[in-house]
Amino acid sequence: MANQFRPNEIELNTKKRARTSKHSVHAHRRILPYLALLPAVIAIAFVQVIPTFFGVIISMLKLTQFTIGNWIQAPFAALQNFWLAVNVGQPIGRELFVSLGVTCAYTVVVVGVSWILGMAAAVFLTDQFRGRGWLRSLFILPYALPAYVGVMVWTFMFQPNGSVNSLLGKDLHLISPGTFWLAGIRAFVAIAITAIWRTWPFAFLMLLAGMQDIPQELYEAARVDGASRWKEFWGITLPSVRNVSLLLVLITGFWTFTDFTTPFVMFSTSPPVAARLMSLQIYVDSFVNLNFGLGAAMSVIMVLFLLIIATVYIRVFRMRIGEMHNG
Repeated sequence: MANQFRPNEIELNTKKRARTSKHSVHAHRRILPYLALLPAVIAIAFVQVIPTFFGVIISMLKLTQFTIGNWIQAPFAALQNFWLAVNVGQPIGRELFVSLGVTCAYTVVVVGVSWILGMAAAVFLTDQFRGRGWLRSLFILPYALPAYVGVMVWTFMFQPNGSVNSLLGKDLHLISPGTFWLAGIRAFVAIAITAIWRTWPFAFLMLLAGMQDIPQELYEAARVDGASRWKEFWGITLPSVRNVSLLLVLITGFWTFTDFTTPFVMFSTSPPVAARLMSLQIYVDSFVNLNFGLGAAMSVIMVLFLLIIATVYIRVFRMRIGEMHNG
């Protein structure tokens, strides 16, 4: 009798092992994507999350050159550093407020002009013509160069005996040949031109990539209807790259607002007021004036400001895109 049930028991055990193996395979497949993401999560934690956490802690301490040796026991300042940074009635608050205004103007000018130049170049290079590949390589050259090298070259070009004065002053007679670009209001023009030169190739690449997905049948139908190139741009090209443009403006806006390389290389730690960006102001208060708690508080304020702007920007344009699709 015992031998009668043995085949059934073997069959049941086989099915049970098969179900167990199948469950383990499914569990392994579910876990595998998370294991693949684990190195990136660890890297982000060490590069972004942990420094941000310590930055917030430091912003609430009276951490100066006298307490940096044992910063863990530095006096607790609560929100005093934040109040000192936003109090426009005091010199530090006024300087930060002015640098915020300069940074906003700088961001708008650089992002706007870079988008215009990138769009113009992308539209120009969508047509087939001889030498188009060479022009594409030439256009992305500023983006491929190291930022420090590019800014240094422009710094020399903006010197009184540099090529900018030579071209605009001696050759074209548009300005005085001895114009000094790195002082006064002209300093803003100098850093803006330098940043545009570095930024517009990225805008060009993004917009050109977006234009590759536009069906050529749309342009052919528009030409059959007698549409001009200008109408093609406004009716087909611009709406088709709307989402790319929105993402491009957001990315380049973040990069430009937090730009430190351009003003630091051109002016070191003593820029004119017209070129004192917020990132450089934070650096001066932190590592020149040696008030690390205040500098950390300013950094937190800048991050919060960017988060608010980005949230409003995304919500507004997401609503507009939704209305456009619904319409």
